Amino acid sequence: TKTHASTEAEMRADLDRFRREVGTDYLDIVLLHNMQSADWPKEKAGAMAVLSEAKDKGIIRAHGCSCHTLDALKTAAATDWVDVDLARLNPIGASMDADPDTVISVLRTMKQKGKGVIGMKILGAGKLRSRVDEALQFALAQDVLDSFTIGAENVAEFRDLLARIPAASVRA
Repeated sequence: TKTHASTEAEMRADLDRFRREVGTDYLDIVLLHNMQSADWPKEKAGAMAVLSEAKDKGIIRAHGCSCHTLDALKTAAATDWVDVDLARLNPIGASMDADPDTVISVLRTMKQKGKGVIGMKILGAGKLRSRVDEALQFALAQDVLDSFTIGAENVAEFRDLLARIPAASVRA
């Protein structure tokens, strides 16, 4: 799940709320959401400390961030604390932090450091709606993505994606 928490108190409250809402005693991944500044580790130090403690106690299994600028993404790549990053990637650079080649280069650095990378904006925030197969093939062909997420708008769209992904993976 993702959080906007910055302070220790905010993060503790979010962790309690997340576990209560999900009905579990642990969370697989908690991400600091919408990092835009290159200085986000300083800005989020309190939340990061709580997440590190929660990982040590087994309350979460991994922590990281979702980045929304190239500077924030580069910081995530260079920050040992980041276990997992949620990064924007698609073949046309729509709603991304930079052009695809630049983003892939930063994500490759993350992978070399053992970080997990989850792709988002695979369909470019809807800009690739008429090019779904191309976008899926692009995402599936990237050795820098461990997984990706797509926000389906309805059940029919979700089912269509479920049918397209296996076919796209064969062509990727």
